[in-house]
Amino acid sequence: MADSVYRVTELIGTSSQSWEAAAKMAIETAAKSLRDLRVAEVVEQDMTIEDGKVTSYRVKLNVSFKYLPEK
Repeated sequence: MADSVYRVTELIGTSSQSWEAAAKMAIETAAKSLRDLRVAEVVEQDMTIEDGKVTSYRVKLNVSFKYLPEK
């Protein structure tokens, strides 16, 4: 395997459905502008509560992607 350089960046996804949906939304949105996404690590999960009910889920992710060599 050739030497590579990766960057890790933080993403936050939200969903009214679940933490899984929040994470999926964050990755799918990031994939539209970042290429070669490699690994996502969930670092924090929380939710908002209104009137005693969960209204949204939030996931904080560290996502790595490969730097591509200049042409």
